[in-house]
Amino acid sequence: MNRERQNTAMPIPDLQYMKLPDDLQKLTLPQCVALCEKIRKYLIDTVLQTGGHLSSNLGVVELTLALHRHFHSPKDRIVWDVGHQAYVHKILTGRAGRLPELRQENGLAGFPKPSESVHDTFITGHSSTAVSAAFGMAEAMRLSGDTAHYAVAVVGDGAMTGGMFYEGLNNAGKTKTNLIVILNDNNQAISKNVGAIAKYLTRIRSSSDYVRAKWKVESVIRKTPAIGDMLAVKLKNTKDRMRHNIVQSTIFEDLGFVYLGPVDGHDMEALDDALEVAKSYRRPVLVHVNTVKGKGYKPAEDNPGEYHGVPRCESVHADIARVDLDAKDPELSIDECFSTVFGRHLNELAKRDDRICAVTAAMKYGTGLQFFYADHHDRFYDVGIAEQHAVTFCAALASMGRLPVFAVYSTFLQRSFDQLLHDAAIAGYHLVLGVDRAGLVGEDGETHQGIFDIPMLTAIPGCTVYSPANYAELKLCLGRAIYEEKGLVAVRYPRGKEKEHSALKPAAALTHEPGSETLIVTYGRLSEQVYAAAEQLHQDGIPCGILRLTKIYPLPDEVRQIAEQYSNICVFEESSCTGSIGEKLAAMLMLSDWRGNYRCHAISGFVQQASVNACLANCGLTEEEICKAVKELHNG
Repeated sequence: MNRERQNTAMPIPDLQYMKLPDDLQKLTLPQCVALCEKIRKYLIDTVLQTGGHLSSNLGVVELTLALHRHFHSPKDRIVWDVGHQAYVHKILTGRAGRLPELRQENGLAGFPKPSESVHDTFITGHSSTAVSAAFGMAEAMRLSGDTAHYAVAVVGDGAMTGGMFYEGLNNAGKTKTNLIVILNDNNQAISKNVGAIAKYLTRIRSSSDYVRAKWKVESVIRKTPAIGDMLAVKLKNTKDRMRHNIVQSTIFEDLGFVYLGPVDGHDMEALDDALEVAKSYRRPVLVHVNTVKGKGYKPAEDNPGEYHGVPRCESVHADIARVDLDAKDPELSIDECFSTVFGRHLNELAKRDDRICAVTAAMKYGTGLQFFYADHHDRFYDVGIAEQHAVTFCAALASMGRLPVFAVYSTFLQRSFDQLLHDAAIAGYHLVLGVDRAGLVGEDGETHQGIFDIPMLTAIPGCTVYSPANYAELKLCLGRAIYEEKGLVAVRYPRGKEKEHSALKPAAALTHEPGSETLIVTYGRLSEQVYAAAEQLHQDGIPCGILRLTKIYPLPDEVRQIAEQYSNICVFEESSCTGSIGEKLAAMLMLSDWRGNYRCHAISGFVQQASVNACLANCGLTEEEICKAVKELHNG
């Protein structure tokens, strides 16, 4: 960046009247500091009302501003990993006025979304993908002859626990592309980072004087007229040879990257220097930036994990001491909900059976495993953001006579399909999946809706799937999955709480309540809507039978026998239509030569962000929509 323009006098920045992000490059350092304070206050005031990811965004305010001052988005491509730290990026690319609509239906997405803005270069709702994506973009630039622009991957240190991060580094490091990886190191992912990578980063942070001095000197030398770049290259080559003999290199350098840092991620001048040096190399560079998660908001700084994601509050003030966190928070399960019921019951089973082991992928609190961890620390494994490793690890535990239970969000289980199929199912190892957040999850949108686990799991030979409708049934299914089933078994359950005063009685496999001509088939959370709809339909003169499945796959022959008694069958499920249970039941009935009217009401395509109730309504799965669909089928 040309430092001369920082001497230009400007008033305190007002984003409303700026051409974004271009005008950010005209700001002086004092103006940048003032703007960062403004943005932090706006984030706190707004996100505490809308709900969303607070701590991670407070930590990247200066970093995001520095990126947009040194790179020209969208010609320079900035990829955020994980995308929940991109709120500031959205503010600085002209979307500040839409922040009050964050994560609401038809509002601003909680993750980067290319259809929302040209500055959102890649959809990144899942972790550890940004290096691969940015490298692909950098390589595409090179192939097109564009050597002037850069691809930048902004990666949280939690994403380093995912193997795909290293796959990207390994592939990119041997090239000459304009790729810059920013490692945003706040020593936190959602909760405290675990494993050898966290210890490795701590060691780098504790010995940072050498590398900090290195890039500072290089920055000064490169500004020397005429000979700066040439002198810097010669100095670097000499330094590298000396350092190789004296100081152990970083893993990033071993993979072919130039390593710069650690840099204070809240010091605009230090960030300016580091990014100038990074751009000058024109080859893969990793800039290690230290930030404070929750920066500028004391409750979030003191408890960054609790404030990673916050629920929506109707009335808040920026100086409040604490947000009232509850089960609405997508990352924390504190009050009673399906996740905590699962975790507590697994803990009770483990007290009686020391073969049971619990595994999570950086979601100890989200999946309710904090109870197991407290009582059985030696049998609890947090593998980091590494679902693929988690499944293979569980398969190996099972091969040695253990009873592993992997608790994982439905949306993240998708990442481990090959391991489920190849490492677990082929050999017939008995492991249990606690598939949390199954079905529609609401405000996190299409990257997080748990609607693909049924098509995925039922495609695996020998896999058994349960879908309990309430807490009592969840406990029953978990026990059966561990002790009565063989091979790969999944117990899937929704985000949130069961319906109060539910009249549903626990069933191990299925429940059939006879009706006349029309049968409604369902499972899981939708059971409550179906029973309410059936009552209304009965009052309207359409007495329907109900077949409620608990063990949803494989379908027992009893399901076919019951279904064949009816002339109209209507299936409602919170799953992608393709590969759904409704499709499988239709195939079963076709093979038995059943002749009747059949409808499967499942979910087509991807489901956009909205509240869970709004998502259900949009997908035609509310009580009213169920009544309407059944009447249409019944009346022909």
